[in-house]
Amino acid sequence: MDSDDLGLFGPESVTWKVHEEPILIVAGLRSLYLQALHPRAMAGVAQNSNYRTDAWGRLVRTATYVATAVYGTTAEAEAAGARLRRLHGRMRATDPDTGEEFRIDEPELLRWVHVTEVESFLGTARRAGLRLTDAEVDGYYTEQRRAAALVGLDPAGVPGTAAEVADYYRQVRPALRMTREAAETALFLTAPPLPWKLNLPARVGVNLGPARLAYFGVAGTAFALLPPWARRLYGGLGLPTTELSADLTVRALRLALTALPRRWREGPLQQAAKERAARLAEGRVG
Repeated sequence: MDSDDLGLFGPESVTWKVHEEPILIVAGLRSLYLQALHPRAMAGVAQNSNYRTDAWGRLVRTATYVATAVYGTTAEAEAAGARLRRLHGRMRATDPDTGEEFRIDEPELLRWVHVTEVESFLGTARRAGLRLTDAEVDGYYTEQRRAAALVGLDPAGVPGTAAEVADYYRQVRPALRMTREAAETALFLTAPPLPWKLNLPARVGVNLGPARLAYFGVAGTAFALLPPWARRLYGGLGLPTTELSADLTVRALRLALTALPRRWREGPLQQAAKERAARLAEGRVG
């Protein structure tokens, strides 16, 4: 029955275990900092996206897509993937180095976005304290090949283990650098305009209200969680103390987020998926 379809993954998957973590809001931001270092991918975003004028709308749409792929029914996930493929299929951009026009759904670019996203999700969750075995880590990357297929990638060409992800990064790193667009995007990610209800003025000084300061903390943590080589491309030193500080901060943030009531940290798609899984489990017992 469609009403009991568990989608691409299900409650026994490593994917559900990882995406149960509310700390993934930090992981999503980390992946954006990382993605901006690919000049061609960054050009595709800059020339086609309205992220500067609708940053929070774009964030909500992206989060909804990820939640649909992870927690939606199979039909919902496939429909979301089809919509995204149609959207990307219409988009073109100009290479900043060669002047060549290219499609933004080139496999190379889709693979970069996919790998940086799933590696950020998994890496952030683990550094925040989620315990996973090596087999589970590889299992997550293998499972996420299903999500890669949704955007139009051949799963066989997508890294499916931790070793393959590390090898992929080694291969792509020579093509990465901080362009002007990457620097501008990183600055925007660090200090975007907040929704007006959250953009509260501080009692003293300029507009640094509680929401703004909280966001600065999240953005700083996301940036500090980048691999040292990525921080160096942004002009940082990549010192070991940065790694330690990031680990301590992200663990504390995870504790704070997991202390919130479940209804505050679980979206409707996640709740609906758990309800479907519960119905299916009751049917098996019965």
